[in-house]
Amino acid sequence: MAASTATGAPHAQRGRAVRWRRRLISVAVVLLLAEAASLTGVISPALLPPVSSVLGRTAGLLGNATFLGDLAATLAAWAVGLAITVAVAVPCGVLLGSLPGVRTATRAVVEFLRPIPSVALIPLVGLVLGIGLRMVVTLIVYAAVWPVLINTIYGLDEVDPLAKDTLRAFGFGRRAVIWMVSLPSAAPFIATGVRIASSIAIILDVGVEIVTGPVDGPGIGAFIANANSNGGDTALVLAATVWAGILGFVLNALLVQAERRVFRWHHAHTEDLR
Repeated sequence: MAASTATGAPHAQRGRAVRWRRRLISVAVVLLLAEAASLTGVISPALLPPVSSVLGRTAGLLGNATFLGDLAATLAAWAVGLAITVAVAVPCGVLLGSLPGVRTATRAVVEFLRPIPSVALIPLVGLVLGIGLRMVVTLIVYAAVWPVLINTIYGLDEVDPLAKDTLRAFGFGRRAVIWMVSLPSAAPFIATGVRIASSIAIILDVGVEIVTGPVDGPGIGAFIANANSNGGDTALVLAATVWAGILGFVLNALLVQAERRVFRWHHAHTEDLR
């Protein structure tokens, strides 16, 4: 077992390196094609500025104090929204996943609310809470809670019944079984749900800021909206959009690394299956 683990780790690292090279090559190809399309006039530079210009403006935003403040505001709203999402969705998922009666009784409500787009609730939430951090966080939580909730329920469904029956045979109650068996077994599924929710949170965060930004509130979305309304600086709009993508990519990568470290046994098992 130790030998297979030792040989499997370098193999997994080489596999990840190959995947990263392929991703970087694909990104470079897309950027070069976009640059060529702008320079040759296939696409008007007024519609799509050259990639070199956009990347230059992207780097320049690192020295823009206003943008850095907006970046910090977006990151803060993401963190608060995701934290509340996990605090709400995991206990609710445990409740629905552990009590079939409650799950059946609430199924219709969950299936009705889940497909409603959060952006459709912007007018209502804005009217009730006002425009600002509370509104953004509320919409983030509403959109991001579903993948965590569903993954928690699904993870509990996949728990080995024999392990639960064994603890019950030794006299452990429902709560002890959930805490000692169900939650540890479902944790990788919950982590995946949190990672999906993180991406949704960034999308909602920036999207709501774009809609409400010209009126009030900081954030990358507000910066994009203001750059678009003040003279229509397309290169600046795209540069800020690039940073929104970079932020989402970095946060996802950090969550993936944390997931690999915490659930190393789960990922090792997955790599073996591949």
